[in-house]
Amino acid sequence: MTDLTRLTIAEALKGLKRRDFTATELVEAYLDAMAAGRALNAYVVETPDKALEMARESDERLARGEARPLEGIPIGVKDLFATRGVHTQACSHILDDFKPTYESTVTANLWNDGAVMLGKLNMDEFAMGSSNETSYYGPAINPWRRKDSEEKLVPGGSSGGSAAAVAARLCAGATATDTGGSIRQPAAFTGTVGIKPTYGRCSRWGIVAFASSLDQAGPIARTVKDAAILLTSMAGHDEKDTTSANVPVPDFAAAATQERDLKGMRIGIPKEYRVEGMPEEIDRLWQQGAAWLAERGAEIVEVSLPHTKYALPAYYIVAPAEASSNLARYDGVRYGLRVEGDDLIGMYENTRAEGFGAEVKRRVLIGTYVLSAGYYDAYYLKAQKVRTLIRRDFEKAFEQVDALLTPATPSAAFPLGAMTDDPLQMYLNDIFTVTVNMAGLPGISVPAGFSAEGLPLALQIIGRPFDEETLFTVAAHVEDAAGLDLDPPQWWK
Repeated sequence: MTDLTRLTIAEALKGLKRRDFTATELVEAYLDAMAAGRALNAYVVETPDKALEMARESDERLARGEARPLEGIPIGVKDLFATRGVHTQACSHILDDFKPTYESTVTANLWNDGAVMLGKLNMDEFAMGSSNETSYYGPAINPWRRKDSEEKLVPGGSSGGSAAAVAARLCAGATATDTGGSIRQPAAFTGTVGIKPTYGRCSRWGIVAFASSLDQAGPIARTVKDAAILLTSMAGHDEKDTTSANVPVPDFAAAATQERDLKGMRIGIPKEYRVEGMPEEIDRLWQQGAAWLAERGAEIVEVSLPHTKYALPAYYIVAPAEASSNLARYDGVRYGLRVEGDDLIGMYENTRAEGFGAEVKRRVLIGTYVLSAGYYDAYYLKAQKVRTLIRRDFEKAFEQVDALLTPATPSAAFPLGAMTDDPLQMYLNDIFTVTVNMAGLPGISVPAGFSAEGLPLALQIIGRPFDEETLFTVAAHVEDAAGLDLDPPQWWK
């Protein structure tokens, strides 16, 4: 039998329906891969008993001909999603031993569609990071390595465990979240596909909050079609989330094909994304992507997004401000870590001092400062005004074009520890992605080439609100034109 972990989700669904193998056999293959891949530190908790129980239920449904859309597909869950009775800590010390009594809407949707939970995936603490190095459980490791090198590389962040696990075939697909690039950047670093849907497309209920006006759930998968299949199950209106959009969920997988014509489609190239110091290989890949789309019938149009240069500084005011408010609930009183003090205030201080990592403390301090009396107007209010200008830039651009093509990241994956002492340099990893969150738009990262050192590089496609279908179509063409073999050498086995 073919190694079952090499099958895409689309292939596995067909194989299960044909009875080529059982859901239990598929899950067992992934559990074996997870055991062999622990050196990657992609999972913080494995749930083999739960996975096998869910697989047995899937086999019973398959035998009765009652298969649901994701019946028997093994999924990894980012540690930000609440999973009933299972470790949910946002990879933070302050949430020690927290096991919720409820299920996030997104994961509930997946389980209702027949998906199987393999475990909880590593991530930057409270989703604050671009390398998965702020996790209380240590960094996840990128399965890719530079040519002729054994140096360990970051998988990106904050959804680094999700991206590493999918790339290394330790799960068929994974849930992730994106506040400023936390799906698209790790997907780019690991040769996987990651989509941040339109804000409101997926419910945020039951997801540990970082920055509530920016956070959005989405999938990481091996192919564009797999990402579309997962998003179809993850998305949908939820009355428990007041920001959830009451819009229909299309069959995204039907749009994720190069058989859909690009003729008549206009693709914008934002001139402001050609930033100073951009590596030549990133610029060359961008030009190659535009050429592929032009060859397939699209018209390539230069557009302007003049406020792009303000996006990163505005984001690093808005996001920490919302984080400082959201993280005020972690006080050691009701759940998680508690470090006693001389009085209540002392207990708060001691718990937070020990429970939060350095990056979380940094962002909480920044956020508290920009919201404080005397600075609110100068920083937070001004950043919100800039956010409005960024959104208007996109609205004007989409009067001319159907989608935008940009780089996904300013570089390939970098070594562990390379930027941990330079937060500003780390924040620059989000330079091509934060605008999408600030405007609430959908964006997808698609593998499109390799660096000179043999590491994956990706392109980003940005779309109109709730037009993920166009993104999947354009992404499918890029994927097909690139024709990449995205199989990292399995050095960890």
